[in-house]
Amino acid sequence: MEKRASSMRDRVTSFSRSSLRGFFRRNLFVLFTVAAVALGVILGFSLRPHDLSLKEIKYFAFPGELLMRMLQMLVLPLIVSSLVTGISSLDSKASGKMGARAVAYYMVTTLVAVFIGIVIVVIIRPGKGSRDSPVTKSGHIEPVQAADAFLDLIRNMFPPNLVEACFKQVKETVEETVPVAGSSGGVNALGLVVFSMCFGLVIGNMKQQGQALRNFFDCLNEAIMRLVAIIIWYAPVGIMFLIAGKIVEMKDLAEVGGQLGMYTVSVIVGLLIHGLFVLPLLFFLVTRKNPYSFIGGLLQALITALGTSSSSATLPITFRCLEENNHVDKRVTRFVLPVGATINMDGTALYEAVAAIFIAQVNDMDLNFGQILTISITATAASIGAAGIPQAGLVTMVMVLTSVGLPTEDITLIIAVDWFLDRLRTTTNVLGDSLGAGIVEHLSREELQNQDAEMHNSVLEASEKPYQLICQENDTINHINSETTM
Repeated sequence: MEKRASSMRDRVTSFSRSSLRGFFRRNLFVLFTVAAVALGVILGFSLRPHDLSLKEIKYFAFPGELLMRMLQMLVLPLIVSSLVTGISSLDSKASGKMGARAVAYYMVTTLVAVFIGIVIVVIIRPGKGSRDSPVTKSGHIEPVQAADAFLDLIRNMFPPNLVEACFKQVKETVEETVPVAGSSGGVNALGLVVFSMCFGLVIGNMKQQGQALRNFFDCLNEAIMRLVAIIIWYAPVGIMFLIAGKIVEMKDLAEVGGQLGMYTVSVIVGLLIHGLFVLPLLFFLVTRKNPYSFIGGLLQALITALGTSSSSATLPITFRCLEENNHVDKRVTRFVLPVGATINMDGTALYEAVAAIFIAQVNDMDLNFGQILTISITATAASIGAAGIPQAGLVTMVMVLTSVGLPTEDITLIIAVDWFLDRLRTTTNVLGDSLGAGIVEHLSREELQNQDAEMHNSVLEASEKPYQLICQENDTINHINSETTM
């Protein structure tokens, strides 16, 4: 009995050790990244009393800047290669259905996010009280008309120069009160997405003729993902310095109080409700799977989004998490994720709705139902046009404020806390894109299975044909030989 008990104890001990070792091996990246976030916060607050100059802060945050540059370096080839390979590997019917499902999901979740934001800000009323703002206003915000912003969105979809679209996008400038199409820095991701989707459809319809191009983009996509696998080891270091640098850079924390503190709480509550309850509930209702175990596989991407504050820069990590941890079909991730990172911005839409109504409350303006509806529509449209870069939401906020006649210069009220809220809304954006990929894969499983079956049959036919030709040639040779011997 004692021998059995001791052997059982040894088995349990060895099992617990091996399972613990396996857990650490599987979640090493996540544990490193979580530790990096915690160390970044501690390091940032410990350096604040030293009053570092802007130059010293810049030097200190340099490792974080390197991470951003590495990830942004991969975004452009990743968007193009993943979309072209994803769409060309699907037939036009399957890609059309998948695209319709993805767009329907994006629209529903964005509208729900805006609705949650409006309800939260109306209930909490963070802008009530005196007009005295805790933040000193500075800077000039150029007004942008909603119609011009919509036209910019459409112009960016069709860039006249693809090379220029890699580093510039269309932005309306005003000359003598007449809007003139100009350009601004930043990748025109929307234009590249539209081109890549059309290019992928054409290659897919070319069948065997387009196979060489398909192989090229597939190989490029694989090479980029291997680069991501190398960069991912540096990510925790970069994230630590990014967060620490931002905390050191912050102005006096006492300034961020009163109305601005309540505004921050309103945005955080809205994002938590949308990210932890609404999106997982939608995922569960469609797939009947546990959404939180799915989210568990995304932790590396979510923490990277929190650190980098850019959904585009997080895209390489999101691909890796979905394909390797959650085993989502590559044909779905390659199609859904680049489009989602460009046009699906749930967190940004929620934040813009809250910010617009907060500014109205600060100015003692009572918005009617029509104005709130206008805010919800323009916040949805503005979030689609927002670039996947840090603090892009501040730019599109101008459009939302202009739509209901709110003073655009009041955007400076929320700049003090925007760096922090930007990280949270980016994390929500990445979560929404990833859960969307899982939902679209579940809804598209029939088309994907049919395509697999067709591919399997075509492979069998291709392997059978050479065999038949060889047999026919052998039969002919044998027949000739037999005639010769006769």
